[in-house]
Amino acid sequence: VQLQASGGGSVQAGGSLKLSCVSSGRRINDYVMAWYRQASGEQRELVASITGAGSTNYAESVKGRFTISRDNAKNTMTLQMNSLKPEDTAVYYCKINRGVGNDSWGQGTQVTVSS
Repeated sequence: VQLQASGGGSVQAGGSLKLSCVSSGRRINDYVMAWYRQASGEQRELVASITGAGSTNYAESVKGRFTISRDNAKNTMTLQMNSLKPEDTAVYYCKINRGVGNDSWGQGTQVTVSS
């Protein structure tokens, strides 16, 4: 499974961006997918995750501002980010988990939020 992330960019605080992650190869239906981010000098952290059935989980810092979704028919996961803050600046990565120790990562997309 190869993941291709896109949609990053530069916005001012309060703006919005929508990230997409497309999976090539095997279907994503049964697998948990997630968005992570890594700010400069920081550890990678979980932003949001979504199960194959559509159950979601969010980091406290993004609750109410970010929405994760998926379209299994299109092998696509998205992250709608609203009310962006400078502290959301990071490289965002998508991940699919196909079992214990079986993760695949996308290449990352830069999000920069200026104040």
